[in-house]
Amino acid sequence: MRGSRRLSLDELAPYLVDFADPPPPLSWPAVFGNDNPVEIEVGFGKGLFLLTASEARPAVNYHGIEIARKYALFVATRLAKRERRNVRVTCGDARLLLQTAVPESSVRAVHVYFPDPWWKKRHVKRRLFTGEFAAACERILRPDDGQLRLVTDVEDYYHMARELITSHTKLRELPPPAPGEPAHDLDYLTNFERKFRKEGRPIYRACYTKR
Repeated sequence: MRGSRRLSLDELAPYLVDFADPPPPLSWPAVFGNDNPVEIEVGFGKGLFLLTASEARPAVNYHGIEIARKYALFVATRLAKRERRNVRVTCGDARLLLQTAVPESSVRAVHVYFPDPWWKKRHVKRRLFTGEFAAACERILRPDDGQLRLVTDVEDYYHMARELITSHTKLRELPPPAPGEPAHDLDYLTNFERKFRKEGRPIYRACYTKR
């Protein structure tokens, strides 16, 4: 199934979760067909993290949310060709979905890797990290072991996000996981991390827990 044949929407459907407007509350057992822990990646791009993490940890369910439909379809195709049953992807605004559709205290981790900083003033409203987004992450994380993980190459964004998390949540900061030495060219969190680490650019990491 790994050929270059273009898959139909029917073939991609098992990997896509679509929402009505307004989105109804999710049921993770209904989405995945099991009670395994769920982790969410916000802004998955071309899906490197979802692909590598789901292969390494098949007993964990991964749900990716991406605003760009072309990337949602691209990653759904990659998942379908690998028959990666523990991943679902959604095209939508994570800021809304985390506030309204994801059940409270139901997610083991939220991963936010290299979010777009939206530099121009007229684009600031598009930024992912706001006080409301930080509070939504806190709401959906499990109280015993839930974690929020942030990685960015933009120092100003890193400090801004940390300030928002501190001022809008009671999440406790943990030492961020140390980046490992890549074993191969796909052994990175994302394509951005691979590019920036090879260029020797600084990368800023933060980790918070609801415990």
